[in-house]
Amino acid sequence: MTDPFGTEALRTAVLDAWAASPTRFREDANAEEDLRLGGYADAWFVELAQNAADVSDGAGRLRVRVTDGELRVANTGTPLTPAGVAALASLRASAKRDDAGSVGRFGVGFAAVLAVSDAPRVVSTTGAVAFSAARTVEAVGAMAGPAAELARRDEPPVLRLVWPVDEEPPATYATEVRLPLRPSAAVAALLEHARTTAPDLLLALPGLVEIDLDGTVLRRTEDAGVVRIGVQSWRVARRTGLLDAATHDAAAEQRDRRAWSVTWALPLDAPLPDDEVAHAPTATGERLNLPARLIATLPLEPDRRRVRKGPATEQVLDAAAATYLDLVRATAPADRLALVPEPGFPRSELDGRLRDLLIHALRGAAWLPAAGGGELAPGRAEWLDLPGDRLPGLLAEAGGFERLLAPPVVPTPLAELGAHRLGAAELVERLFGVDRPPSWWRTLYGELEPLVETVPGLVDDLRALPVPLAGGRTASGPATALLPVGDDHGLAELGLTGLHIADPDAVHPLLRRLGATDADASALLEHPALADAVDRSVDDADAGLDTASLAEAVLALVGELGSAPAALAALALPDDEGRPSRADELVLPDAAVRPLLAADSPMGVLDASWAERFPRPVLTAVGVLDGFALVVDEAPVGPDHDLDDEERWWDTLDAPPARLVAVRDLDLVDDDAWPDALALLAADRDTRAAVTAPASYTAWWLARHARLDGHRPGHWRLPSAETLAALYDAVPRVGVCVRPSREIDDNFLTAVGVRAGLRIADARAADDLLARLADPARRPAAALVADAHVALADAVAAGRVDAADLDLPEHVRALDGSVAHVDVAMVLDAPWPAAVLPANDLVIGGDPVALAELLDLPSATEVVAADVHGEGSFTAWAELGEVVVACHTLGIRVPPGGFQHHDELWVTVTRPVTGRFRVPTWVDAQGRWHAEDPLRALLGLLAAEEVDR
Repeated sequence: MTDPFGTEALRTAVLDAWAASPTRFREDANAEEDLRLGGYADAWFVELAQNAADVSDGAGRLRVRVTDGELRVANTGTPLTPAGVAALASLRASAKRDDAGSVGRFGVGFAAVLAVSDAPRVVSTTGAVAFSAARTVEAVGAMAGPAAELARRDEPPVLRLVWPVDEEPPATYATEVRLPLRPSAAVAALLEHARTTAPDLLLALPGLVEIDLDGTVLRRTEDAGVVRIGVQSWRVARRTGLLDAATHDAAAEQRDRRAWSVTWALPLDAPLPDDEVAHAPTATGERLNLPARLIATLPLEPDRRRVRKGPATEQVLDAAAATYLDLVRATAPADRLALVPEPGFPRSELDGRLRDLLIHALRGAAWLPAAGGGELAPGRAEWLDLPGDRLPGLLAEAGGFERLLAPPVVPTPLAELGAHRLGAAELVERLFGVDRPPSWWRTLYGELEPLVETVPGLVDDLRALPVPLAGGRTASGPATALLPVGDDHGLAELGLTGLHIADPDAVHPLLRRLGATDADASALLEHPALADAVDRSVDDADAGLDTASLAEAVLALVGELGSAPAALAALALPDDEGRPSRADELVLPDAAVRPLLAADSPMGVLDASWAERFPRPVLTAVGVLDGFALVVDEAPVGPDHDLDDEERWWDTLDAPPARLVAVRDLDLVDDDAWPDALALLAADRDTRAAVTAPASYTAWWLARHARLDGHRPGHWRLPSAETLAALYDAVPRVGVCVRPSREIDDNFLTAVGVRAGLRIADARAADDLLARLADPARRPAAALVADAHVALADAVAAGRVDAADLDLPEHVRALDGSVAHVDVAMVLDAPWPAAVLPANDLVIGGDPVALAELLDLPSATEVVAADVHGEGSFTAWAELGEVVVACHTLGIRVPPGGFQHHDELWVTVTRPVTGRFRVPTWVDAQGRWHAEDPLRALLGLLAAEEVDR
């Protein structure tokens, strides 16, 4: 067998070295083990593909097969040479170190095959060699030192001894590596690993264009900077060059390798995986978080997992940053911002350094597409922080937006690069310097309109948006503009200050969305400029100015709209003597309210010709009175509505009302006209609602100031309240003189104060009721008297009445219905004194403490003095069956303690009457209960407890 590569000499040299130094044998074994278990573990396919790329002519092909238990990897290109065989058997030297374009570094990558085989062979067209663990063991068997070391570790260095073999590679291939698989090798897993790795290798190894995996062929093609590998496409940018003589890598194996290359590959079909790493050119352990893959001739540590620091690395990284800019510029303008590295914590030291260089390069170059054409550097660019593809181009047509970027924009990378953010508020401010025709503005509004529904806060930012006006002026903010529609009835001709009408060619729905209103009747009548004119119209008329045109325009617009803002009540109109007056200080000549007003009322009468020219609803809409008018405040905060006695009413409230609706000018009604005035108020839906609403000012005022037959409404009762007849008279018939004639219902009468019950609202009502109770001519039933006293006591307890404010009569109504003098009357505050006191001296009803305070009377228990005859016998409540049953029936607990039981209970009274009385129950001075009948005593006890509560 021939030995074209001189393997015998190589073996002899190695064996001699091992014989001379067993330590060298151990070092070789350790080095090989480190490579097999360390940086080259599981890298057999990568290393063999890399070797195939290195020996190719730029179009290398790789074939992988499994045949007869062997994994065979064939490649094209330069066949095996003696130097190559020596490198394979050295673990240190590399036959490729003088080839600037090769990928390999240290001639150690072949050790990766030991992961799958311990007897690799390399078969080439120039010869074949084999390595074998078994033959190595046999060769060192007679050598004491190596044999001893081998016995200790049981793993020889496989790739140090090489033998010639007589085999040939497959046709069309220059070399084939044949790897008899270890028993533990999983063929399917090995092929699947090659299949998943092949696309990345074709991208990373420029000398390799085809990989045939067990019949499945994967090829790489390239056209116009786009590389296609199977179904994947990549946009690539490449640069090559030479390291500076002073900065290139000083490692012994690298001293003659000054050439560098950088490739960036941007995936066009899907983003890079999250575990992306730098490639040099095959995968390293340096994790990166960049949109594109870096494939560069970076100096590596011996394990090829980490990039070695140094000036050579820095020069390659600088070239990588410049090449990345090439990639960005080669990318479609709309996609360029996606290539800006995302901010965040670096995944490796290399990742942080590389990202800093890329950001620096991107900041300093012009590559961002401008909306008006050309490219801008980030530091000179600004981006519009609003969505929409057409808006930047439209703005670029106007002056002052030359630095605006074309869409799409991505805020995060633009902020990272230092581009200026142009927000909506700043945009609006700068638009004031734009001189464009109204149609351009309408187009701008059209672009902005859909954004207000999706951009939070945009509506507020656009409040000051310029609006071109008819006549060439510009208004600040749509809310100040009116959009021309319909007939303004000559209002525009009056030249009112602040009345802005937009140019018709600029009108767009967005202006309405931002507060602009159509110049219809409603908008014109509610416009502040018109309100100001109306507010000063009486003064202007008094000063001799002609306000008739204003009044006519306003009334015409009110007729068109059908209603009027409250501010129009100040409109100057002539009265029947030709003097200008506010509309709300005039009544129609035939107004229903006119005959109800007092003779000295300040209300004037509208000029009859104006009353004939304009419809009645139009005149009343601006405030001219027909019936009573309302004051409406949706959010009142104080008594500031110019209503009579309003402050006193406000003081009665616990909190301001949520809404105020009140009838005004009630103080102008003649005292004798109140029956008809009340009927008029009840007949109108709105004024009736103002009276009957809860906590109504109008009802409060009428209850105190209206007069029916010379008395307040509270002086009377409803005809239907017959239970009060003994104390109150029925209200006289109300409203028979009002057109149309009608009587007022009970609900309305109750609201204004006519009595349906005995509730006491204030001290005046309490005085009135006390006087009625003290009137001997009246004959109220005992129940009505008790109810009246309950109402009085409740008013004191609730704080509606202060007893000190009352004008107490000298007589009160007693329990038997008679009238008792206050000198002998007392309030019955417990049940037992009633058995010894005259009924015509006792007053009952409600809380006895409050009633005694109100009437300034003593309580019965304070007045009566009596002694109990005998002690009786103590009996516990719980021992009496009838008491237990009664409490259970009433749903109450049995009282604790007990009472003193007497067969006959007698007391001797010494005050306010004298005598000996037999009584059912009594409580002595010590608070003990005495009784003949336990149930009567229980009822007394429960009554006393209720009084105490």
